Amino acid sequence: MAIGSRPSTGRPTHAVTNQPPPLEDVNLFATHLPLVEALEREGAGWAGARALDVGAAWGAEPLRWGFAANEHPPRLRTHDRYGHRIDEVEFHPAWHRLMALASEHELHSLPWTTIEAGGHVARAALYLTATQAEAGFACPITMTFAAVPALRTEPAVAAEWEPLLMARGYDGALGPAGAKGSAKCGMAMTEKQGGSDVRANTTVARAVGDGEYLLTGHKWFCSAPMCDLFLVLAQTAAGLSCFALPRILPDGGRNAFHLQRLKDKLGNRSNASAEIELDGAWARSVGEPGRGVATILEMVGHTRLDCVIGSAAGLECLGGNGYVEESGMPRLYREAPLNSVWEGSGNVNALDVLRAIARQPPVLDAFLTEIDLAAGADARLDAFTARLRADLARSDGLEARARRLVEDLALALQGSLLVRHAPPAVADAFCASRLAGDCGYAFGTLPAGVDTAAIVARHTPHLA
Repeated sequence: MAIGSRPSTGRPTHAVTNQPPPLEDVNLFATHLPLVEALEREGAGWAGARALDVGAAWGAEPLRWGFAANEHPPRLRTHDRYGHRIDEVEFHPAWHRLMALASEHELHSLPWTTIEAGGHVARAALYLTATQAEAGFACPITMTFAAVPALRTEPAVAAEWEPLLMARGYDGALGPAGAKGSAKCGMAMTEKQGGSDVRANTTVARAVGDGEYLLTGHKWFCSAPMCDLFLVLAQTAAGLSCFALPRILPDGGRNAFHLQRLKDKLGNRSNASAEIELDGAWARSVGEPGRGVATILEMVGHTRLDCVIGSAAGLECLGGNGYVEESGMPRLYREAPLNSVWEGSGNVNALDVLRAIARQPPVLDAFLTEIDLAAGADARLDAFTARLRADLARSDGLEARARRLVEDLALALQGSLLVRHAPPAVADAFCASRLAGDCGYAFGTLPAGVDTAAIVARHTPHLA
């Protein structure tokens, strides 16, 4: 008998040991101890049972939906079989299941609909829990949530759209939102020539009366283009202004909102991002004419906060197992860079912080007051905060120092929170490495004496 034709015995050649159990049927909230503690500490303990339900739900089938939605990315359909322009995006069914579950759990609406205190805290916990299963769906969910403050600057528009946007239902088809009973909202700001500098936008809006306009131009990045409504910036005689632009017109026809192509992205592949052209698209004015940036920043402020609680990853902890697609870690790595550019680059955000401090000095006072709640508890934090105050008092080279200043503000706040609320081992490691500088340039380098066993134990999920 040839060696190659030897029959298989079907017997195992070895026992599988030292491998982690598969990530399935796990409660993504209950196993995240710092999040469990934070929910109670920050005033949303009333949502604890709800968060457990959400954690159990998203730790089951949605983990598989996330893989399917990324393995079968969205496809652009510009025309139907008869040659009619339709401008639609076709998603895998797993995407629609993710969107429906997110809507059911009010990840798009909770702070605006609950009567309980701490609605934003509760939503942040639910959102962070759900996005451990998949992050792509978070884009339209976040934008829908964040659109509400901007829409409220135009009460008539808000009265029409807010009930639809806050509905717990989901219908991914492109059709009249009123008939569907629910809607999702996106935004389109960036253009080819301007990038983050939206004041350089060339899209123009021509008034046709009674707060209505026709928009002509393009947008270079328009994520989740199958949303029902978009907040869009365009130039008017008064300057750059904000508009609410629906995909479906009041008479049921399709607006002149044309999808040119979908971006082939590094990550966030389950979600569609498009280049669009507006060819006399009908829209309504939102906010004060000429104050479009200020109006849409009511939305952007909330989307930026969601970027802060978005994806994070630690591949080195998993070794080669974390490098294979089946682990889910590569998806998180591809997603992570997005959060630093989604709502403006790091430079844009850092300069926005400086502008906020200059225009409203009490915001800095409030921030430092929060940090000072830990004053005297750790000498390293006290010394870092003193240096920070001295740097803030300097007026020279502020823009050049913007990134460092904002980084130090974040570190000081993190240190204050950890000293007050985290186990001593965690707070000590942070203060030693991040505040006192006892660390190396390689990620994860910590000083001797840190209680790493306690830190690892705190973050190790206890799976059944």
